[in-house]
Amino acid sequence: MKQPYYYLDHAAATPLDDRVVTAMQPYLQDDFFNPSGPYAPAVEVRRDYESAKHRLAICIGAKLDEIVITAGATESINLMIHSTGGHIVTTAIEHHAVLEAVAQREHTLVAVGPSGVVRSADVRAAITPKTQLVSIALANNEIGTVQPMREIGEIVRAERARRIEAGEAAPIYFHSDASQGAGQLDINVARLGLDALTLNAGKMYGPKQVGLLWVASRIELIPLVVGGGQERGLRSGTENVAGVVGFATALELVCQRRKSESVRLGGLRDYLQQRLCDVFPDAVVTGSYKKRLAGHLHISFPGIDAERLVFALESRQVLVATGSACAANYGTRSHVLTALGVAPDIADGSLRITLGHLNDDTNIREAADILVEVIGNEYRRVGR
Repeated sequence: MKQPYYYLDHAAATPLDDRVVTAMQPYLQDDFFNPSGPYAPAVEVRRDYESAKHRLAICIGAKLDEIVITAGATESINLMIHSTGGHIVTTAIEHHAVLEAVAQREHTLVAVGPSGVVRSADVRAAITPKTQLVSIALANNEIGTVQPMREIGEIVRAERARRIEAGEAAPIYFHSDASQGAGQLDINVARLGLDALTLNAGKMYGPKQVGLLWVASRIELIPLVVGGGQERGLRSGTENVAGVVGFATALELVCQRRKSESVRLGGLRDYLQQRLCDVFPDAVVTGSYKKRLAGHLHISFPGIDAERLVFALESRQVLVATGSACAANYGTRSHVLTALGVAPDIADGSLRITLGHLNDDTNIREAADILVEVIGNEYRRVGR
């Protein structure tokens, strides 16, 4: 059925895949039992819950007992940061969940280049003998830039080896919030060189408020939520069976079609980018052209008020964002664009367009026509 709108904000939220809904349905009604119950139906639900966790682990190349289920990426990030001591290294363009958590600790924010890519050499230079955690997102949620994870992982491993050789006791771990990139990039933890990984089901056509933290077995976590001792005592509270089953189904689906979907989205994104840049030569595309998510287009129209533009587009059923949903809540200019040194008039005229399952060739061509018309009207309104 044709959508009544053109949804171009998949980075903020994704709709539940029909197959995810089907997988979750039994645990919302018939199999509603508490997994901690002693009777047979509850024991069966426990088995299904553990099976779903095992499926999640397989998708990222991990073990079942290394997975902790949380209520989303923000909790997973906070659990990881809460569990490490010492100095933390991260980048100036991380999600607010990381930046707010590390603000309470000794930390270094590594600058990024104009395309949003962090230099591995700068990460190496930021690591001190006190550093116990390096946390860098796989892909930025605003501009879609993909970071050199393997290079950074090698740096962390080399520092760990140096400490062992020198008899230094302080550990060092490499964590990544891969929530934004999981649907389009490889998230095998060994290939990425990670010690810890955060994922969010709501970013990959799964249920909201379900996430995970994977940590290598050598890492000892300190629980944020205590109570009945669920999740091996690391995250107490009755398990969200339906949510985790849906999460596992969603992750399996995106892993199966990741390559083909990236090709499809990249083609749609490139068409839209070319169309807008041809019509509006002053448009500025922010981020790396080569190292970005296939579905991301961050584009600015200098001299135009992006917030006004968003409302004008909404009146024509085109739904876009000016930046991350979290940044919008702060009511301030994007910290990502500020870190990149983007000029205020360009930053204030920027749109984040993110594509996904609700877009196809016809849908994007129709949306492009509306974008061209509405943006053109805004330029005429300001006399440009």
